[in-house]
Amino acid sequence: MTQFDPGDNSASIISVTDRVRPLSIGMPVVAVHFLGDQAAFVGAEENVALVNKEGEISQVAVHSGGILCVASDGARLVMGGDDGKLVALDKKGEITLLATDPKRRWIDNVALHPDGAVAWSAGKTAFVRSGKAEDKSFEVPSTVGGLAFAPKGLRLAIAHYNGVTLWFPNMAANAEVLEWAGSHLGVVFSPDNKFLVTAMHEPALHGWRLADHRHMRMTGYPGRVRSMSWSAGGKALATSGADTVIMWPFASKDGPMGKEPAMLAPLQARVAVVACHPRQDILAAGYSDGTILMVRLNDGAEILVRKNGTAAVSALGWNAKGTLLAFAAEDGDAGLLEL
Repeated sequence: MTQFDPGDNSASIISVTDRVRPLSIGMPVVAVHFLGDQAAFVGAEENVALVNKEGEISQVAVHSGGILCVASDGARLVMGGDDGKLVALDKKGEITLLATDPKRRWIDNVALHPDGAVAWSAGKTAFVRSGKAEDKSFEVPSTVGGLAFAPKGLRLAIAHYNGVTLWFPNMAANAEVLEWAGSHLGVVFSPDNKFLVTAMHEPALHGWRLADHRHMRMTGYPGRVRSMSWSAGGKALATSGADTVIMWPFASKDGPMGKEPAMLAPLQARVAVVACHPRQDILAAGYSDGTILMVRLNDGAEILVRKNGTAAVSALGWNAKGTLLAFAAEDGDAGLLEL
């Protein structure tokens, strides 16, 4: 593995920093997604900044307060806010109000299904809207911590205290509950639909093999895991939360059970955000000291995208083709890299 000396970036590692188009978004950024080849930088409050390939920035007001959650399918962004509204933004910059919580509760989780269905939550209640059917809702025992649609079929994972509920909105059958003590926040299905993984409130992940509900404990993190990303093809799950990128293997029927994770791109800073390339075995990692590295998964080779010495990286995202990487730090300093 290429060792990385934070004191002398230029001599020790291949760099593409001179190819980055710097952007000043002018607001703290919580996420970045691509709508076609436009990068959409989602602010912590009120606005989304749309940036085209030429670097031209246009601000769109989407909420009248904090933006608490966002999901994207490449055609639209769907966001929830502390104004109790669920809002969609499309490639043209047009805004659609999808829902308003009747009690004006915070909408703090959102998920999108490839067929266009949308799920969101407020308090203990999860909602699903699919096609022209009326909205369906499901209440779990405690505040919803995360939402994810299964890649096949209309099934929603609802993370909460002491486990995850698997709900089929179009079926009368009882929901399944996967139990594990503690507070479950982020939740993801593996792309092959065989595993479910949650990020815990404690510094750990927990997983289940869906065929038999067998548990998978993924521990040893010094900090909470706030970012997870599946590699192209779903063979590995990249995670933040340590001073290296932790990659859990999911290629076999047992997933990571009994296996050690790979540890890539060690730095004297905590990994804050990870984003795997959509088509190749490459990932981008953003760190708490502002560094961004691109890392090749098969041999750990690193390329420097952004030097350290600034605010923590808060957002990373690839376009669908994997030809553009967008990033932002907590202070609104951002950039676009064309590969």
